Amino acid sequence: MSEPEDHTPEEESPKIDAVLIADMADAVDEADRRWLSRTLLRLHPADASDALEQLDREVFCRAVGLLGGELAANILIELRDEYRRDAVRNLPGEVVRSALDALDSDDATAILEDLDEERRTALLKDVAPRERAQLEQGLAYDEETAGRLMQREFVAVPEFWTVGETIDHAREEGERLPEQFYEIYVVDPGMHPKGAVVLSMLLRASRDTALTDIMVPLESDIVGDMDQEDVAYQFQKYSLAQAPVKDGDGRLIGIITVDDMVDVIQDENTEDLLALSNVRSADGSDTVIEAVRARAPWLAVNLATAFAVAAVISLFEGTLDAIVQLAILMPVVAALGGNAGSQGLAVSVRGLAERELEGSAARRAVLRETLTGLVNGFIFALGVGAIAFVWFRDGMLSLVIAIAMLATFLWAGLSGILVPLGLKRMGADPAVASSVFVLTLTDVIAFFSFLGLATLVLI
Repeated sequence: MSEPEDHTPEEESPKIDAVLIADMADAVDEADRRWLSRTLLRLHPADASDALEQLDREVFCRAVGLLGGELAANILIELRDEYRRDAVRNLPGEVVRSALDALDSDDATAILEDLDEERRTALLKDVAPRERAQLEQGLAYDEETAGRLMQREFVAVPEFWTVGETIDHAREEGERLPEQFYEIYVVDPGMHPKGAVVLSMLLRASRDTALTDIMVPLESDIVGDMDQEDVAYQFQKYSLAQAPVKDGDGRLIGIITVDDMVDVIQDENTEDLLALSNVRSADGSDTVIEAVRARAPWLAVNLATAFAVAAVISLFEGTLDAIVQLAILMPVVAALGGNAGSQGLAVSVRGLAERELEGSAARRAVLRETLTGLVNGFIFALGVGAIAFVWFRDGMLSLVIAIAMLATFLWAGLSGILVPLGLKRMGADPAVASSVFVLTLTDVIAFFSFLGLATLVLI
């Protein structure tokens, strides 16, 4: 284990590789707090958190306990939720309180979320009244809302101020300013935002310029109880770097910056991707028990739907006994139909998430998916029918599977768009529930159309 030199701006940071992680584990075993702390401080906070997360979970907890107050707050907040919760549990109360003081209010709120009610209350008692009120305000909002994401530090000035007065005020505020911000808000006496002044415009203008002359209208409309997914949509739609957050009466209560939204957008996209596969969690730190708990419930649902499909097949038991070839070809119809339904479903869920299926756009999407299913169905009906004829030398059997394939593709296209649209209208999450309905219904239609036609035509 090599001793790191004192960090300077010109010094190259350590490379995060297997050697460094092994050295960190050795430092924990040897209780070498000095080496571990200095090594982490030489890394960017995000890289330092990544390095800590690559330790075994038990070694990670010991590392946090060893570092104590030397675990920088900006490293703590970069840890993934599961690791941050473990870290906060293993840190003394005074260390956590010091981290709360060092972080912006939105990050401090995230730390408080990781604490149980009793410890949270005890820590808040030691926080200055103004900061405590801000933190309690954030905790009063539901999780995954704008109120939980926003930071309460912002710059708001009266309508009648000039550029010079605004710059002087910002300098006087000093430590009370947010760590990063991109806009200053112009407000009326009731703290209702009237517009925003972008910092780049502020710096270009002369000191005697009135703020109202360089003020731009607010493009976003975010309130504290708005779902974070809707907030992310506004950031994407208007290409925002920062947005104000208002309360129910339209008063300015905080701001959200783009760095928080990048995390939200990634989290929401990951959540939708996992939901399409009926998985609630896929964190690398999950234990076997946690993975089983996340996946088993949906597997149980799929078990029930599988028996529903089996019940449909059982209706045609006599047909299958009479024509063995049907059993050979059945999986072809179901597999292709299921894939077609999954393709349409993925496109539909993505469109709903991006707000692309509103009003007439939804009707156009239904028509597009229907025609896509029809065209694909016709193409693959010809192909599968030809293969079946070459294989079994039975023209009627080829005709049956071709018609069944066309019907299945048409239904797969329709269900892939109508099911998520219907679930959305009923208030359900299309990403979570759609796949069960679409795949089950597609299988039912595939087997029913194929075996039903075979019963009518071949027997």
